[in-house]
Amino acid sequence: MEIDRDDGRTPNQLRPLACSCNVLNRAHGSASWSQGDTKVLAAVYGPKAGTKKNENPEKASIEVIWKPKTGQIGKLERECEMILKRTLQSICILTTNPNTTTSIIVQVIHDDGALLPCAINASCAALVDAGIPLKHLAVAISCCLSENGYVILDPTKIEEEKMKASVHLVFPNTPVSVVPEGSTQGVGEPLEHGMITSVTQGAMSVDDYIHCLERGRAATTKMSAFLRRSLQPQLSMDSSKAG
Repeated sequence: MEIDRDDGRTPNQLRPLACSCNVLNRAHGSASWSQGDTKVLAAVYGPKAGTKKNENPEKASIEVIWKPKTGQIGKLERECEMILKRTLQSICILTTNPNTTTSIIVQVIHDDGALLPCAINASCAALVDAGIPLKHLAVAISCCLSENGYVILDPTKIEEEKMKASVHLVFPNTPVSVVPEGSTQGVGEPLEHGMITSVTQGAMSVDDYIHCLERGRAATTKMSAFLRRSLQPQLSMDSSKAG
């Protein structure tokens, strides 16, 4: 079923993407990522000696600090911190720099929908810019389900508020030059057909969820290509260092 979106997009159409790396001088790595009017800035500091409390000293520790555009951090922001931390832990090679902590600070510049996926994409780009060893890149997308059962991708804030349910999906990208030479990647990890993170809000049936999954996976092909193009200078630099 065709639907009319306020900005004229088709249900599967993403907003314009923009990514810039090395945007902060004092951070070890940084990136800005925008999808339409939603924009996030991510900064990476580390790895620094010592792990956070209750973390395994035989592995690297990941710390995420979420900074809203205005006001104090609340319950929603804490949940975003937790989801982002778990997502980044799953793509980072934590055994390369044991007993260290890498901090990722996420600053929300503007929220016009799909904020968490935007923050994940920005953080992934910033980690690459910082030279943090990764198993693979990751791309995130948001899918929304209406009361009438249709699915839209990359919703605006107004569209999110009108929807019955939504799901944020994070998929692994095909491995590129982000794994240091000599590193062993996790055995049996599905990449092209796997999923890193899935977060649902609201109620949807299994069939609706699978529909969102299929639509989201198809759309991230374009996002993956854009991410690789945006990070090509950093990836080429890491590859030459490994050689």
